Amino acid sequence: MKIFNIFPETIFSIGPVQITDTVITTWIVMAAIIAICYLSTRKLSVKPSFFQEILEAIFEAIEKTIKDILPLDPWLVVPVLGTLWFLIGFSNLAGLIPGLKTPTADLNTTFAFALISFSMTHVVGIATQGLRGYLMHYKEPTWILLPFHLIAEVTRTVALAVRLFGNMLSGDMIAIILLGIVGLLVPIPFSLLHIIIALIQAYIFGVLTLVFIAGGMRTTSEKEA
Repeated sequence: MKIFNIFPETIFSIGPVQITDTVITTWIVMAAIIAICYLSTRKLSVKPSFFQEILEAIFEAIEKTIKDILPLDPWLVVPVLGTLWFLIGFSNLAGLIPGLKTPTADLNTTFAFALISFSMTHVVGIATQGLRGYLMHYKEPTWILLPFHLIAEVTRTVALAVRLFGNMLSGDMIAIILLGIVGLLVPIPFSLLHIIIALIQAYIFGVLTLVFIAGGMRTTSEKEA
């Protein structure tokens, strides 16, 4: 696992745009996901192979998770949220590869993911309820609390980014400390723990996004009930 600074290291520049080690690792992760998706879907069959059954089980789990939280057709959200889940999960695991930095241990990356979550909340809310219907949830229980609702929109987005960043950064730092203290005795079991934590953090990020979307749809759902 690569020892890194909190701040990303600039590898090269394209005009005024600086390309950091985080960006390069993220590109590698994106390329890996695209390759995996292409290879895993080019020979789908009505008689699925073992690998296809695993793939279908993953998508069914994503669909069920969304259906359990949101009162709408899950496939309105599956493409974006599923992609976000995979991207965060693979990014969390990238640091296990020697020479690569964990992208989510960079606050810039986690803020980008949090902005996607923030955008999804409003886009889905407006798409399913209309602009007027969606904005009405800000008046609950009274318009006097509108400023606090707006502050909450910002603070929960910041908290989402900082939470993922803090968990992944601390995990990598603990690994570095343990390597320095006990050498090669810890890396294998710790790597297994890191994989579990990385997948859990990706899952929690997606579930929190679903909760935020559901919160914006609360008023409409209650009226329909």
